[in-house]
Amino acid sequence: MMSEGLVRVSRRTTESEIEVALNLGPRDPKLRDRIETPLPFFNHLLEHIAWRAEVNLEVAVRLTSFQLAHVVLEDVGDALGRAVATYLARTREHGAVGYGWALSTIDEALSRVVVSFEGRALLAMDHQVGLPERVEGMQSEDIAAFFEGFVQGGGCTLHADVLKGKNGHHMWESLFRALGESLGAAMARRPWREGITPGVAGPRELEVDVQL
Repeated sequence: MMSEGLVRVSRRTTESEIEVALNLGPRDPKLRDRIETPLPFFNHLLEHIAWRAEVNLEVAVRLTSFQLAHVVLEDVGDALGRAVATYLARTREHGAVGYGWALSTIDEALSRVVVSFEGRALLAMDHQVGLPERVEGMQSEDIAAFFEGFVQGGGCTLHADVLKGKNGHHMWESLFRALGESLGAAMARRPWREGITPGVAGPRELEVDVQL
């Protein structure tokens, strides 16, 4: 039986094959080596999520006919969002919180992320300072696609705001750090919350009768 602290997601389309493993066990000293996408800066950003959320993260990407950065970012985001949502659903009876927020910084850059896993997919991104068009060989709009995919895969509400910054690398890194910290808070467990959901409405139950 799979441990409740380990979630694997395989996502396959005609564009890509994505494998994501989320492991809340003891720290993996080879964590950095297990995050493999074709985009070095993206690998770096994913490492910050794992580091700040205090989880082990494995990511593998194989592209088929579309060698596009946008596909990589969005599809990995979708798979990781599904992994986190699956972990939270599995551990709700043990008091998984399901929501969190964080402010995080590196040097002059400061970002804020607030997330809640209630089955409501919405992304609100606001850059109070202008992000450069390109950072470390990547388009900023492609990096933003990671957050769009994460929200769709996780069924969560996510507010992601870059509050300060001048260096593009630092601005994106501070945002991914904040995401990691907010996810760490969401995946934490509290005895008081055993068996309850992040929102007072409780889990959604849908009954559909289709006649064709």
